[in-house]
Amino acid sequence: MTPTIMRQVWSVVETAQAKTLLQLDDASLVQWLVKQTKKQVSLDCRETDFLSEYIQSRLTLIRDIVYERHC
Repeated sequence: MTPTIMRQVWSVVETAQAKTLLQLDDASLVQWLVKQTKKQVSLDCRETDFLSEYIQSRLTLIRDIVYERHC
């Protein structure tokens, strides 16, 4: 995964509505973040799979960041 894609993922996390993200279950959150990232950056199938795995491995951190921002 390129640094550009990684930055874009975290940008999506930071700019998304916290309430929306907190309402999603894990699978839906991964899908939503991948979809939003793909709107900003062109990804091939391999990059999309890797991105999904990356997001899945960081769900706890993502939820912590979003929760702190929401409160």
